[in-house]
Amino acid sequence: MYIIDSNILIDFLRGKNKYALQMLRTSDAGIFKIPSIVKAELLLGVEKSSDPGNNRLKVELLLLPFETLPFDDRCALHYARLRAYLEGKGIGIGANDYIIAACAMAYGATVVTNDTTEFERVPGLSIEQWTEVPLD
Repeated sequence: MYIIDSNILIDFLRGKNKYALQMLRTSDAGIFKIPSIVKAELLLGVEKSSDPGNNRLKVELLLLPFETLPFDDRCALHYARLRAYLEGKGIGIGANDYIIAACAMAYGATVVTNDTTEFERVPGLSIEQWTEVPLD
């Protein structure tokens, strides 16, 4: 299972990063999940945009094939433990990244992101960076 970070989906919407486009278009959509916080980040971008109506439709269509993972009790426990641990070490990460990482840990998923710097601080978290690579 893969949890998709918002930066991957934003690249998809903008037609950037051909490797991410290929992976999302050719893989079984069932293996990709979207944490509710990622959906919230995308919707925030919509609300702040110059064309919310059109952009909301684009985001809704993009998210249609993906299951949204709720921030449930398992995620909450991982969140609390992770945040306490990292803050205790003085190496915190972004508020939303804590939630994404906690969901990935709770569901045993790999985080797909272009922002590995934050997630690399999380011990034991599986991460993939889908960067631009030559396609066959």
